[in-house]
Amino acid sequence: MPDRRVLGPLFSLAAQLAVLAALAGTVGLDGAALIVGAGSALCLDVALLRALARESAARLGAADWVTLTRATLAVALAALTVDSFDHGAPVALYVTLASVALALDWVDGRVARRTRTSSLGAWLDGEVDAFLILVLSVDVARTAGMWVLAIGVMRYAFLAAGGPFVWMRSPLPRRDWRKTAAASQGITLTLAAAGIVPLTAMRILLALALALLAESFGRDVWWLWRHRHDVRVTRAPHRYVAAMLTLLALAIVWVALVFPIKPWLFTPGEFVRLPLEGIVLLLLAVALPTRARRFVPWVVGPLLGVIVMVKLLDIGFFIAFDRPFNPVDDWSYASIGVETERDTFGSTATDLTVVAAVAIVVAALALPTLAVHRLSRVVSRHRGRTLRIAGGLGATWIACWAFGAAGIASTSAVALAVNEVHAVQSGLRDRTVFRAQLAHDSYAKTPGNDLLNALRGKDVLLVFVESYGKLAIQGTPIAAGDDAVVNAGTKALTAHGFLSKSGWIESSTFGGGSWYAHGSMQSGTWIDSQGRYNELVASKRVTLTTAFARAGWRTVADVPSDTRDWPEGHSFYHYDKIYDRRNLGYKGPKYGFAAMPDEYVLLALQRFELSKQNRPPIFSEIDLVSSHTPWTRIPPYIPWSKVGNGSIFDKLPIDRSGLGDTQKGYSTSIKYTLRTLISFVTHYGTKNTVLIVLGDHQPSRVVSGSPGHDVPVSIIAKDPAVMKQISNWDWVNGMLPNAQAPVWPMSAFRNRFLRAFAR
Repeated sequence: MPDRRVLGPLFSLAAQLAVLAALAGTVGLDGAALIVGAGSALCLDVALLRALARESAARLGAADWVTLTRATLAVALAALTVDSFDHGAPVALYVTLASVALALDWVDGRVARRTRTSSLGAWLDGEVDAFLILVLSVDVARTAGMWVLAIGVMRYAFLAAGGPFVWMRSPLPRRDWRKTAAASQGITLTLAAAGIVPLTAMRILLALALALLAESFGRDVWWLWRHRHDVRVTRAPHRYVAAMLTLLALAIVWVALVFPIKPWLFTPGEFVRLPLEGIVLLLLAVALPTRARRFVPWVVGPLLGVIVMVKLLDIGFFIAFDRPFNPVDDWSYASIGVETERDTFGSTATDLTVVAAVAIVVAALALPTLAVHRLSRVVSRHRGRTLRIAGGLGATWIACWAFGAAGIASTSAVALAVNEVHAVQSGLRDRTVFRAQLAHDSYAKTPGNDLLNALRGKDVLLVFVESYGKLAIQGTPIAAGDDAVVNAGTKALTAHGFLSKSGWIESSTFGGGSWYAHGSMQSGTWIDSQGRYNELVASKRVTLTTAFARAGWRTVADVPSDTRDWPEGHSFYHYDKIYDRRNLGYKGPKYGFAAMPDEYVLLALQRFELSKQNRPPIFSEIDLVSSHTPWTRIPPYIPWSKVGNGSIFDKLPIDRSGLGDTQKGYSTSIKYTLRTLISFVTHYGTKNTVLIVLGDHQPSRVVSGSPGHDVPVSIIAKDPAVMKQISNWDWVNGMLPNAQAPVWPMSAFRNRFLRAFAR
């Protein structure tokens, strides 16, 4: 017969899962909401089971069952909160459940006083209170601001402080004001979730509630600090628990030293390594005198934390950009990433991501420090045994190194630190070298009469297709469907009298950083870092745009997802007109990062510029971004006559195939953009239309696995004379380059293009 103490947590878990199932069948919860709800239930009930195991005489009383009912409601609210990020929460149900949970807090207090609750009941009541407030604060933070999360995490920050500070774990005296302060948080947050109070007034109430909570916790911390010397005996953890904590600390240090910086190297063999740095750390802990040894965790721990952070950054950059983190130039990606995510997912998801990122940074710095601190204490108590272990490990390391087993004899942490120093030095030198390269421009003084003579009278459109890489059309499972679209497009172009030739371009970037590709293509220089880009836009380098402007073209930028002024567009590229999200006249919905469908972007350029009479020829860079990651909101293609101001897209379905299948979503988005672009040419192209169409870069490793940097490039024109000018490029006919088509670096295009069309 099972222990009766186990039945309570099991019954509670079953009830919570049943409530989640009921919500899924009625309100409709997505997978993430169910996972969070079930995980919350499991954590609460496992914690309860452990508490019952610690206190052998403890039993669940009447007040505890009321508290568990509140816990069930809190689990349901957690699931509804997560579900509301995508679907919107049923406010009436949400507020009702929260109100009932708060009312039951008063009920279980009355029952507890009548039945003289145990310490277990008080602990359980406090933990459920804390979890409920955390859930409510997450929900309210979406509208009131991320600072509201401080209400929810304050209790857990207080508990976490008990780790390094023993005096924070002492029992506190009873204080009714503490319970009042906690109850006021729940009431205020529930009122905010209901949305019945104006936002400004609600923020004031929430700020007052936070101040009240901070005062309560501050008073408790002050009391504990004043009585810190009264802590005489702290219960030592069970020897098995102590052993597990030591093993965990050892694992944290070991993993921090040996785990690789490239995600594809995450194999079991990579972790079967002996880090020399760990052996040195053991020897230091043994050899140093007691006073000096105390400083080891606070020096080595943070250094190890910095190494962990660098490794995490390298992993992230290899996944996103197929390169390691650049310590000189890549800090700008923090603000760029936040802005991009806010444009794609909205402010709430972005703020939560920032909070999660901060938590990861804190954990990456704190956990190694705490682990080194524990290991140094263990080593100091077993110095002789540690010395023998360190000696044996050192001998093993030397033997592995001597016999060529370098994969086992690891110095990866030191190597990483050295590489980072070299990367900083190289990055600083590169700016100086690149600045000198920019000063030598063979087209700097070429007069307009000698530029682009073979294109006089033509409208030239430089079209960048976001994330349109080689893997989309050659050598991958994705390519099969996309190839059919490209081939069909070539046939449609031919049927309307258009010719096309294609080749490959090696992009200067990967997975992101489109402005590097744009700069490389236009300026004839290799832009692969923010430092080089900054140097470029501060120079007087001739771009395709400035060359066309010098030769008499009107220059236009069509950048639909820009939300603010683009100074470089005027100061460096010298566009006559820049169209962005603010002045294209779009009235429809966003599609993730894309402010508007590519179809509207092209049609707006036709309306505002190309359809005008008695105008100069136009050169325009057009950035099509419907295929921008994360490929979860893809617009439908509709007849051009129905596009209007874009409001029709509010009524049309959205393709969300990328939600469950990233490759499918990516492929669908590329198909959409290519079909739209080819349809635009066949509908609005004339004998004077010339297009340069290319991808800016390959998609990230989320799609591509083991990628290269090649992207397709095509030139489309109706005039055979245009194609004659590039007949010696060895490009293939059509829009689908084959394996034999030449590959040029993106920085080579400007000079080849200007030479080809300078008659």
